[in-house]
Amino acid sequence: MLATVLRGALLGGLSLGLLSFLPAPASAVINGAVTRDPNGTRNFVVRIESTLGEICSGTLIAPDLVLTAAHCVMQPAGYSIVAVDRGFRQRRVSVIAASMHPDFVPGTTPEDQPGIDLALLKLEQPLGADYAPLDPRGAGTIGNGDAVDIAGFGVVAENRRNSARTLRQAHLVSIGSLQVANRVTVVTDRRRMAETAGAGACLGDSGGPILSGGPGGYQIVGVVSWSSGAMRQDARHRTACGGFTAVTPVAEHTGWIAARSAELARIEVGQAMPAGRGNRSDWMARPGRAR
Repeated sequence: MLATVLRGALLGGLSLGLLSFLPAPASAVINGAVTRDPNGTRNFVVRIESTLGEICSGTLIAPDLVLTAAHCVMQPAGYSIVAVDRGFRQRRVSVIAASMHPDFVPGTTPEDQPGIDLALLKLEQPLGADYAPLDPRGAGTIGNGDAVDIAGFGVVAENRRNSARTLRQAHLVSIGSLQVANRVTVVTDRRRMAETAGAGACLGDSGGPILSGGPGGYQIVGVVSWSSGAMRQDARHRTACGGFTAVTPVAEHTGWIAARSAELARIEVGQAMPAGRGNRSDWMARPGRAR
């Protein structure tokens, strides 16, 4: 019954009710399990860090390309990614360029974003055989009731900022589409259905993948954009995590991802950013400088 009520509310356009639960850029996977499988999500999920101290997550889609949320890289800063090898050692690689979806509007919060919250990052050098990028051309769709996984490097609670930088994973379920400023797919904890706090995205999980399938057969179906708290919360301890997770569906944007990936794959450090199918806020790092 609760699943039906929530799905009806979302599909019926009750966006004000959802937004009242303190939506925020998504951070860490809460109520998730630390990933220990060398053949699991550590193969392709990376951490994105800025010189401003901000953290996001992303998906390796080629040895030197990462798919993430555009709002993660719109600030003027230096960026790098941290990947986890098979021995769970961390490897850091600089980001030399970022290309945002042409419809993305910089300067807006994720939940107020009227465009598409997607970006591609070009790495200074490719990651090697220890990693297995996901091909977004095989992106599946997310239907109501579909089981999905979330993976990211975010915090386990908003008041536990020191819990970030660890890869965690959790099982969620899709409950439909929601039109806020743009259209997103909403996923949540299957048992709690966002009535009370459960698994989902939190600070640091923005840009991370929503996945179908399992080890050896994962497909990326979405990119995390923002999260909200549960419908029932203690007024004294309100949070923007543990309720709904808003996701940009990948299958709808594979054309742009493929075309822009091909353009970015050809550039090297010091070259100009290709005009192509990018955004006016795209950037390329200068040699010897963060940006």
